[in-house]
Amino acid sequence: MRPASEQLLQRISDRLKGMADPMRLRILHTLQDGEKCVNEILTEVGGSQANVSKHLGVLKRTGLVECRREGVSIYYRIEDPAVFAICRTVCDSLERHVSNEMQEIEAGRAEMMVGAS
Repeated sequence: MRPASEQLLQRISDRLKGMADPMRLRILHTLQDGEKCVNEILTEVGGSQANVSKHLGVLKRTGLVECRREGVSIYYRIEDPAVFAICRTVCDSLERHVSNEMQEIEAGRAEMMVGAS
């Protein structure tokens, strides 16, 4: 298998960095139901307009969202729905990890109870 090029690795890293913030993930999930203007996004995710606009700029630069202007309003939409497949994969991984931890805790608790009798 050939090693990945530095350019490809950088592009992957940039895309993941674009997602790597709780506010940006909230914005992405808000847009999952369809296009919304900035005011609608603000209502759903909270925060200041400046902060949400900054995060929308990062999402746009990384190719995760796109926008259009209609009069004085700017509407954002998901540009790359693969972002949700990435989120599902991470959630699945977290569930497996937590499940394994729970099994270890339960086994440890059972061993402690046997030793306490």
